[in-house]
Amino acid sequence: MDVVSDAISAVRIGRPSSNRIRVGGSWCTRFAPYEGAGFHVVLEGSCWLLADGGAPVTLGPGDAVLLPHGTGHVIADTAVDAAAVAGAVPFERWRDSLDAGAAGGVSDVGTGREVAVLCGKYRLDRSRVHPLMAELPNVVHLPHRVGGHPELRSAIDLLGRELDAARPGSLLAVPSLLDLLLVYMVRSWMAEGTAGVWPAVLGDPVAAAALRALHADPAAPWTTERLAAAAGVSRPTLARRFTALVGRPPMAYLTWWRLTSAAALLRDTADPLSAVARRVGYGTAYALSHAFAREFGTTPGRYRAELRPDRA
Repeated sequence: MDVVSDAISAVRIGRPSSNRIRVGGSWCTRFAPYEGAGFHVVLEGSCWLLADGGAPVTLGPGDAVLLPHGTGHVIADTAVDAAAVAGAVPFERWRDSLDAGAAGGVSDVGTGREVAVLCGKYRLDRSRVHPLMAELPNVVHLPHRVGGHPELRSAIDLLGRELDAARPGSLLAVPSLLDLLLVYMVRSWMAEGTAGVWPAVLGDPVAAAALRALHADPAAPWTTERLAAAAGVSRPTLARRFTALVGRPPMAYLTWWRLTSAAALLRDTADPLSAVARRVGYGTAYALSHAFAREFGTTPGRYRAELRPDRA
């Protein structure tokens, strides 16, 4: 797997949820802070988004916005002031008040200018967030531009078509497209190159080569010398460039990633601890338990029991 895929997979749990809303007239609804990531895709029309502590953002047709840290926010038909924000209707109550009987789950309310928005959430495990995901801004606005981010545009178009009418297989297609949408939103943010350390990290040939090698086979018996050879540079060059860009030495990053991967396997699989240990590069279950307890402050068994009692 590549670094971006691993960074997303490490925190993604469950399936994404979404609601398609078509609304007209004057409206304002609030999304409470969420232990996950929120997103909106404007399929038709336009609206405004105001994140807690942020500046208002205008969303037009084809725009996508990701709130990767679950920041509370308001969306409305027009720019809102403090009084409007204070009076915003909680989204769940506002959604339930709409016409739930409309065809295809589309709700209509009000008159005048209409907007169709896909609103949704991704469930995330924030206990071991990869630094790539951690450095995403509170609001990632990806405006529609002709020729810009073609994969993201294609995913949005496909979602719109799937949601236009109930089609065979849509129960599988829509969640899969929503997962794809998350990947494309993160990828598009990185391609913008306007901020963030990790776009620079993955654009650096030495750091990127080392990260690809570690993520491709974290269980390998890596040393700094072996990793430097894989990246095609000397050991001092790798240590200097990797540490400067990533923020920790290569072997420290490897240990962190091995334990993060172990936590994800404990969360998502029923594999015995010995199998988890082998998959992430520890020779024995005891060795993994010792390192895991030092990092997490609990044993792998207790960690699994707290997250998945059925797999303890």
